[in-house]
Formats: sequence, structure tokens, C-alpha cells
Amino acid sequence: MLIDYFGDVQTAWQATPGELAAMGLDKRSITSLATTKETIDLDSELRQLNDQAVTVLTWEDEAYPPLLRNIPDPPFILYVRGELLPRDQWGLAVVGTRSASIYGKEVTRNLVSGLAASGVTIISGMALGIDTQAHRSALDVGGRTIAVLGSGVDIMYPAQNHRLGQTIIENGALVSEFALGTKPESGNFPRRNRIISGLSLGVVIVEGAEQSGARITIDCALEQGREAFAVPGNILARGSSGPNKLIQRGTAKLVTSIGDILEELNLTMIEHQVEAKAIIPDTPIEAAILEQLSAEPLHVDDLRLHTDLSSAELSSTLTMMELKGQVRQVGGMNYVLARETQVRYIVD
Repeated sequence: MLIDYFGDVQTAWQATPGELAAMGLDKRSITSLATTKETIDLDSELRQLNDQAVTVLTWEDEAYPPLLRNIPDPPFILYVRGELLPRDQWGLAVVGTRSASIYGKEVTRNLVSGLAASGVTIISGMALGIDTQAHRSALDVGGRTIAVLGSGVDIMYPAQNHRLGQTIIENGALVSEFALGTKPESGNFPRRNRIISGLSLGVVIVEGAEQSGARITIDCALEQGREAFAVPGNILARGSSGPNKLIQRGTAKLVTSIGDILEELNLTMIEHQVEAKAIIPDTPIEAAILEQLSAEPLHVDDLRLHTDLSSAELSSTLTMMELKGQVRQVGGMNYVLARETQVRYIVD
């Protein structure tokens, strides 16, 4: 409102209380602005930004993300650590619960690995659980990822993801509308979610309760005219209630593969460029283990029963097979085959 009235930021900043009142600003806002002008040191703010290599983008900057600019309430300012690229307009948000199950993490890894390896930028909120898995899966295949924070970009939250945040800066960006030093208060995160969806062509929810932050992001996507996708889950699992209800009501499109997403986003799929390589066992024990494993997690106790191997044989062989990239442990002593395919696409 100030910029529309005065024409530019500098004139608005230098406006007197009388000029602010004349344009219709209320007394509380005039007092707040006056207090801010007295307490803030613009030169110091700029030095902090430069010292931490933070880029500031406004609506007027060409580098401001075009998808975000077109949502109903885009943030006037974006603080960026890292780099936003034109290719990031082909971005997809992946969100979900902090209390992710093995199934949820595996589905996230499978979907994100294929999408990121094919050039899709993965966008999420760097929370624990599904968000963290989405960022890491994109990075693992050399893809780009963007984390939208509910704090200043100088504050890594949660603290456990400090190293992840640094890696994201090198292979994408940390983004926030909140000034440096802003703490991750609960009220910041719903506002943050509209930016996650606003930067994206669509949003995928993997796991989450009906009332959750992930669901808020889906609602933001729908309000912004973006596509909503949901991964179906176990009907007995509380964490699957959100995606399952969205699918049941027709609010979100069911996702079982990368193709479901690319087709809906009008991206033309090309044939699989990297076929799944057959895993060849080196010993009869490895053969027995591979025969039991698939993409579905199998607990080591069940694996031992099915193979009739001793605990020592099974443990040592699984360790060697992990080192050779044949199997992966996905948490809780559950194992899956380490086999992937990759899909590449072109834009229509």
C-alpha cells in the first residue's frame, strides 16, 4: 500500500507521520513504522546479509520466482541462501508427517530419486520425517532441492538438520520471507507453507494426519490453482488418514509412480533411460537372501526364518551386500533391494 501510494520504497520509508496519515494509514501502523525506523540500522542489515551471502529478492526483481509472484498473497521479500535458477520453475513440493513410517520414507525416496534425477527441483520445508527424506533423496542423486523455512535463513531448524541445510545451500537454496534472526515460532509455519506450494507446479503429500501442516500445504496449493497429489497408505495407520481422505474425496490425485505426476503436469515422458540392473549374487547365501527381498521392507528376523540362515551368517552377508550396493537397510533392521530405475522427461 505504501509503495502504491508513494511510488517507491525510498519515498515511502522517508515519509513523515503527516504524509502517512494523509494516505490513510492508521495511528498504530504509523507508530510501529516510526519505531522501526528509529531502531533499525539499514547499513548494518545490509552488512549482515553480505556477510552471510544472503540474496534479497522483491517483487520488482527479475530473479523473483515467477510461479510465486502469481499466487494471491506472494511475499514481498524473499531471503535466499544459495541460488534460485530458472530451471527451478519445474519444481514439485513433497511434504508429509514428521513421524514418518518406513513405508513413507521408502515411497518418498523412490519418487523423489526418479524426479530429481530427471531434472525436477524438489521443494520442501526441511522438517524431520518426510521433508528431510525428500531433500536427502534429491541430493543423493545429484538433483536440486529448495527448503522453505519458518525462520530466518540464518537459523537452521531443526538443529539436527544443520548439515543438511548447508548441503542444500550448495545444491539449491534455503528460502524464507522472514528477516535474519527470526526464530522458528509456530505461527510462522502456516505462512511458510503457502511459499512451498507457491514455488511448485504441484504438491505431493506422502503421509500426514487430516489436520496437519502437510494438509495446510495441500490446501494452499489448491487455492493457488496448483496440482495436488497424494500417496495412498495403510488404512489402519493414523499417518495415512490425510492422503487417503484427499484421494477418497477427489481432492488429490492418487500417486503410485513418477508417471502419475509427470502426466498430470503435462510433461512428456521418455522411455526409461536407465534400466534396473540385475543384482547378481556372488554366493549361494546371497542368492537365498535376494530371493526373499523386494521393494517391500522385510525385517531381519523374517528374513532369517525364510532363508534358514544363522544370525551370524545373515548379519555378515547383509553387511557385505550393503557395501556392494545390493541391499539397503531402511530402519528398524528392515531391508529392501537396492534397485532403481530412472525416468527422464521433456517439456511439451
